[in-house]
Amino acid sequence: MTEVVIYTDGACSGNPGPGGWGVVLRWNNTEKELHGGDPVTTNNRMELMAAIQALEGLRGIEEAASMVRSGQ
Repeated sequence: MTEVVIYTDGACSGNPGPGGWGVVLRWNNTEKELHGGDPVTTNNRMELMAAIQALEGLRGIEEAASMVRSGQ
């Protein structure tokens, strides 16, 4: 079974402040990038949003997944 490796990160400038999140999913020589943001948010919210969106991004990918968080 091929593995999907997921990299996530989220941050904001100020707490609260403008922030963003990003995700990279890698499997079978394929890479999928996801990203988003919010004009008024917190660092914790962006970190969690990255993980949530990563899991949403797995829809339709029939492989096992492991997640690598920022700072790990």
